[in-house]
Amino acid sequence: MKYHVSLLLLFITSTLCAQNTVKMSAVKSNDYGVAYSLPKTSLVVTVEYTKKTRKVGEFYQYAERYLSISNPIIENATSYILDNIDVTIKGIPDKDKSYLVEFRSNTTAPFVTLTKDGLICAINDDYTFTKDEAVKADVVSSPSLPDPRSFLSEEILRAGSTAKQAELIAKQIYRLRESRNNILTGDADNMPPDGNAYQLVMSQLEEQEKALSAMFTGTEAVEKGYKSFTVIPDERDIDNRIIFRFSSKLGVVDANDLSGQPVTLSLKNKDPREVPVLTPKEEKDLEKKFSAGIIYNIPNKAALQITYNGRTYVQKECDVVQYGVQDVLAPKMFDNNKLPIKVIFYSEMGAIKQIIQ
Repeated sequence: MKYHVSLLLLFITSTLCAQNTVKMSAVKSNDYGVAYSLPKTSLVVTVEYTKKTRKVGEFYQYAERYLSISNPIIENATSYILDNIDVTIKGIPDKDKSYLVEFRSNTTAPFVTLTKDGLICAINDDYTFTKDEAVKADVVSSPSLPDPRSFLSEEILRAGSTAKQAELIAKQIYRLRESRNNILTGDADNMPPDGNAYQLVMSQLEEQEKALSAMFTGTEAVEKGYKSFTVIPDERDIDNRIIFRFSSKLGVVDANDLSGQPVTLSLKNKDPREVPVLTPKEEKDLEKKFSAGIIYNIPNKAALQITYNGRTYVQKECDVVQYGVQDVLAPKMFDNNKLPIKVIFYSEMGAIKQIIQ
């Protein structure tokens, strides 16, 4: 018997548990029934990439003359590198797989633990989730340098030509280096009074030197980026489906954007089952079996592969609900009032993890 998951609102008779679970009691007010849903498998594909942004320094043409720097950045450019691709298997509610757990009225305090989305976690027991991975920010940037013009003297700002400005800035850089060396060797006229002051002065000198030097060398900013795509399989295999594309100039782009090279996903059922041909009696018996009891999933193993530009980034085996079948726990299993049976499920799959008597 199927019920829409919204019926959960009618059956909630207990309180929220840890980790976003709900404990649902089967009592007289809800006819000793608890609604639940089974999940289907989704594949969350996360791509990790690096973005590099190179910018020309204002005085790059004077870098070698005044600072002996022979390889300054001479043109603005942005590039992307694909670092890694990972896949997480996640269960999502299947709107076509909502059911009702019905207990006998004389069963001792039966209850079902569900996720906040209504997925079944356990019967007659609490549920503990595995530790979730830390959520990654979409973009993580490297620290940027301060505005170098905030360190320029009036003499530099009033210089009559670009060449003269470059010369004066180079001299300021050399003075900063000399001041830092004097503090390191203890030869400075005004030494920092303590360790904290020493660290502060040295970091300020280094920051100013880097900012001013960048006016000659240019700057390179590095950002780590992450983007995720969700693939929901059906009962069929997936053969080299393009889930997104990647461009060295634009980064992650849509699957239909031909500016990038395709990232493809393949998923193959490792043990496909033939659909049995049933007699009318067998169909009736099967329908009766599934009309009562606790329906659960038996996932099937699948081979997962993700490739990009001739390289395989993901190749592993995973459980896929859509490739498997379903079965039923008989209601009479839960009729023992003295020793209630506990059933723990894999919440991401709706499959039985453990039965405790």
